[in-house]
Amino acid sequence: MRTKPTMRNRMLRSALVAAFSAVVALGVLSGLSGAKKVDVRADTAWPAVAVSTTPADTVDGAGS
Repeated sequence: MRTKPTMRNRMLRSALVAAFSAVVALGVLSGLSGAKKVDVRADTAWPAVAVSTTPADTVDGAGS
């Protein structure tokens, strides 16, 4: 059984450490940037509007 790390294991470990370090660095930089998070979501709902059966230009009692 081999006790020494092989070159393949060492390269894999180096790649994983580099990826982890990059993620941590980006997280720290985005946290220190001071930018405020704004939760903007798309407005996918139709507004609730009362439906009227009478035209808008007529008034009750007009003309009587």
